[in-house]
Amino acid sequence: MPFPVDPIQKFRDRRDQLRAEMAQVGDMRPGSLVERYRRCGKPNCHCAQKGEAGHGPSFSLTHAVDGKTVTKIIPAHAVETTRQQIDEYHRFRELGQKLVEASERLCDAQLRIPDEAASQEVAKKGASKRSSKPKS
Repeated sequence: MPFPVDPIQKFRDRRDQLRAEMAQVGDMRPGSLVERYRRCGKPNCHCAQKGEAGHGPSFSLTHAVDGKTVTKIIPAHAVETTRQQIDEYHRFRELGQKLVEASERLCDAQLRIPDEAASQEVAKKGASKRSSKPKS
């Protein structure tokens, strides 16, 4: 018959697994990558013709910094790398949330252990579970 799994050890294992996954996170950056087409404003340019998409695509990365939106132009040769960095950032955020949840479960489980151990110790000694009140 297999031994029951210690719940605290299970939570520690999950936490350690998530920490190891976070250590594997590569280069990352927050933001949204947007593909843009623009019109230059010259009346004789192809972009001024009806139905034309305009010049582009050009790519820009936007994200908030101190409550303000910051935009960076991303060169065409770096678009795929930037997408991977954004994906890695999302992976990092997801792993971080899972790590917090696992750690919280572990902390909650550890809080229950001393109470159970104290109750068992009190029962062993045959004492009551109520603590005595100090007299004034």
